[in-house]
Amino acid sequence: MALKLFFLRHGQTELSRDNLFCGAGMDPDLTEDGHVMAQSFAASFALSRWQAIYTSPLKRARLTVAPLLQATFLEAAARAELREIEFGVWEGKTVLEVERDYHDDYNRWTANPALSAPPGGESAIDISKRVLALIEEIRALHSEGDILLVSHKATIRIALCTLLGIELARFRDRLACPVGSISVVEIGSRGPQLQLIADRSYMEQRLRELPGS
Repeated sequence: MALKLFFLRHGQTELSRDNLFCGAGMDPDLTEDGHVMAQSFAASFALSRWQAIYTSPLKRARLTVAPLLQATFLEAAARAELREIEFGVWEGKTVLEVERDYHDDYNRWTANPALSAPPGGESAIDISKRVLALIEEIRALHSEGDILLVSHKATIRIALCTLLGIELARFRDRLACPVGSISVVEIGSRGPQLQLIADRSYMEQRLRELPGS
């Protein structure tokens, strides 16, 4: 039996619905639909044999995993390594506002987010280092079984790129990660293998068709 990492993105928030920059500097609640997503995940995965559960300390991640914890009587370890990217001065702004007010910084970031960071924020390399440190810790503790990691859009995509050897500069272009989605990487004798990407089949269709990022 191999080690499987289940990356779960949090449910919908008002900022994800409206496609605003929402990083570690913002801590919104889930919307009503976001809570329904969390409940749907719990209903579908409560019988899974979780070896451990880790969550970002941000409210939207903790609220997403809360129904699962209530159903299973398990506990989740809050880990700062799973928090969202720091967007710095872009937090809470629209893409159009950032393009207008921080034009050169935005162009540098979109061209290569691996090396460039928003003013006052983090680069993809920064995220990769902290997430990989946690994954190595998990691998030292668990040689097999299912591990749930509840995190955020940029952080999950960067983690997947790091594990799968995808260029970090293209994390925004290569991988989808809608709200409430699950991606699974199995780590076996030949290294990490992607088994599932951005899956939301556990949700009702209405939730999968909601607007937002």
